[in-house]
Amino acid sequence: MFDKIGITVTSLCAIHCIMLPVILPVLPLLGLSAVHNHAFERIVLLVTMVLGFITLFIGFHRYHRKLYPFYSLFLGGFIYWQKDAWGPQNEHAVLMVGAALVVLAHIMNMRLCNNCNSCEDEH
Repeated sequence: MFDKIGITVTSLCAIHCIMLPVILPVLPLLGLSAVHNHAFERIVLLVTMVLGFITLFIGFHRYHRKLYPFYSLFLGGFIYWQKDAWGPQNEHAVLMVGAALVVLAHIMNMRLCNNCNSCEDEH
């Protein structure tokens, strides 16, 4: 369940970042200029990473003991965090790679948990 929430939140965050340049001129009219704040983006990313870590740790600890979903999560978060360093022309591509790696981490965790042989004994 938490992996599905993580996938949803990460996907919404990526959509937000991609669509923001399109709707940015309208935001002040709606009183929503705080949405394009770098601090706001960093906080959302940090919350997403913490929730992702908790979700992956639950799967790791209870079921599969595989580390590679963590690698994907942290690499995706790092790339996402560094999106500004690649220049504005590459920001969307970098953002998509980072978000895809975070989503991939949750998908790997779900599959590992669902394929766990010891899980059948618990249910």
